[in-house]
Amino acid sequence: MDEEAYYGVHTVRALRNFPSTGERFDQAFLWAYFMVKKTAAILNLELGFLEERIGEAIIRACDEWKTLSKYIVVDPLSGGAGTSVNMNVNEVIANRATELIGGRKGEYLVHPLDHVNLHQSTNDTFPTAGKMAVIVRLRELVEAVIALQEAVQVKEKEFYNIRKPGRTQLMDGPPIMLGQEFGAFADALARDRWRLNKVEERIRSVNLGGTAIGTGVGAPKEYILRAVEKLREVSGVKVAKAENLIDATQNLDTFAEVHGLLKSLAVNLYKISNDIRILSSGPNTAIGELIPPRVQAGSSIMPGKINPVVPEYVMQLCHVVFGHETIISHACALGNLELNQFVPLVVHFTLKSITHLTSACKALRDYVLGIEANPERCREHLTNSISNLTPLIKRFGYEKVALAIKAANWDVERAFKILAEETGVELEKLKRDLDLDRMTGLGYTV
Repeated sequence: MDEEAYYGVHTVRALRNFPSTGERFDQAFLWAYFMVKKTAAILNLELGFLEERIGEAIIRACDEWKTLSKYIVVDPLSGGAGTSVNMNVNEVIANRATELIGGRKGEYLVHPLDHVNLHQSTNDTFPTAGKMAVIVRLRELVEAVIALQEAVQVKEKEFYNIRKPGRTQLMDGPPIMLGQEFGAFADALARDRWRLNKVEERIRSVNLGGTAIGTGVGAPKEYILRAVEKLREVSGVKVAKAENLIDATQNLDTFAEVHGLLKSLAVNLYKISNDIRILSSGPNTAIGELIPPRVQAGSSIMPGKINPVVPEYVMQLCHVVFGHETIISHACALGNLELNQFVPLVVHFTLKSITHLTSACKALRDYVLGIEANPERCREHLTNSISNLTPLIKRFGYEKVALAIKAANWDVERAFKILAEETGVELEKLKRDLDLDRMTGLGYTV
């Protein structure tokens, strides 16, 4: 055992039993766990269950969480439903509190279980801290989504009058404005913003005071009734006492719900990033309708090459979130009877997904603001798109237009000439009637 460490024997045993995976707890989770312990100490002090010097020492130790958090060393993927993590936190707080009242680490003048863990269980403290941390990180993610949405809307306005061909299944489609494409991106992000704002209500319900299985065994009734109210006061996080503490102890479906919405955001970020990547492709031998920001050299051997590295970064993070979705869905379903033994895994990977998506939104926002359009390329592609003839099916019928296109070997100008010859309509009039600049309006016909 490290002589400088504040943890004790229970933590050392856990380190032996659970080799490190390299994972580390989110700082928001560690802060939340210390706040849960601080709340318990304040309440137990008020109710007369702790001596004043012991209670005050625990409170002071909890306030040093930033310094002490480096000693929370049990792996997030340890077994035991988080018991070893709770013991790690208890030991660190107890040893520091012992120092604060004049003792030495390991002397336990403040005991990790009898004092720091008084009227608590891993089974109510761990998920409560997890939900608090998710709320904190969700708010940060929502702000990042808002900033990204606003950046996309800037480009929606900037590109609104640039017409180009739409594409379906990567093949030519009818005209669309580049700004309309970005407007669709913005609306997708707006839905994510709304969903993530609303889901916070679902994760606020916590089971603190329920102790082992939600019945509150081992804790006095007054403590149980006041625990969540006190936690809200101490932490500033708007948690609420679960209506059914047993349900809130054994079921983690709210985490599955939250992560499902994180997955939805990842789906949209992936789609937007890949679309930007496709529209930027080339620039001379592919689509090239967008000019990507020159954020870094794209190749160590091809001079001047610029790659869509930020969209690819975002897409990689989204892949990780997709993987987390599978893990969390299975873990939430695999709880047994009165407890879900995988709560540490669920909390940890939910927080990792939120962090990844926040990073993705921030990176993509800056990248989007640096995107430029290539109007000349857009117009060139627009005039050469065979799907521009789509509105003519109302005048000549689908088969006639399709046969003209086939006969022209998918050349737009030749298709116009063939249709003019076959229908007796003057070529220039046919072109005037087919107004590309009006075709992006709702309900355009000829």
